[in-house]
Parts: sequence; C-alpha cells; structure tokens
Amino acid sequence: MTAQIEGEQGPIWFFTVRSAVVSQNAAAKTPAMFAFASKDHELFATVHGFLRVDNDRAVIDRLWNQYIAAWYEGGKDDPQLALLRFEPSEGEIWLNETSLFAGLKLLLGSDPKKEYREKTAKVELS
Repeated sequence: MTAQIEGEQGPIWFFTVRSAVVSQNAAAKTPAMFAFASKDHELFATVHGFLRVDNDRAVIDRLWNQYIAAWYEGGKDDPQLALLRFEPSEGEIWLNETSLFAGLKLLLGSDPKKEYREKTAKVELS
C-alpha cells in the first residue's frame, strides 16, 4: 500500500483489497497507527489516528493513477478494491542517536533521557 496525502493534515488514503485483514478490521472507525523510517534511518516517526473504509467514488477518481490501476484487473470498478481513509490525530518524530559516540557517552555516565528529549517532538495533527 502506498500512502496518498491530500492537504497538510490529511486524510491519508490507502488503496487495498476488501479481503485484506486491515480492510476487514477498518469496517468502522478504528484506532490505528503507522510508523515511518527514513531511508538512512536517521529519522523515525509514528502517527496515531483513526482508520476506516471509505469507498468514496469521487476520491477514487481523483487519486486513481497508472500505478494503482496495475493492481486492479477490474479498474476502478474492481469488486476487491477498497479505499482506506486514515485521519491522523497526533505524531511523534525523533532523530536516531545510535552510534559509537552515543554508546561512549552512556558509558561515561551521560543521562540518555536528557539528551533524547532534545531529539524528539510530539505534534497534534487534528
């Protein structure tokens, strides 16, 4: 599944299939979260919110592209197509501090909690 974002604060849309466990569990508004790691693993994030199936045809038409179409033999009318809507509510972002230098600082008595606090941020998204 590839996330598609509209606007700065969501919703975030995911195309999937009706038979997927995530689709079945999101039949009603369901608490959910997802995690992100940058390619170089220097930045991590978690986003919490609510997930639900929302097969709004106008949204499907607006977001549809050749990459999504490749997965659905029946196109936009494929009976297995499911569109998930994720409404983010809060997120947390942090920088990775795992290194030999960080390990040495810990061995020398540095308080990792104090330094860690300066590398994180919580964000309200709703």
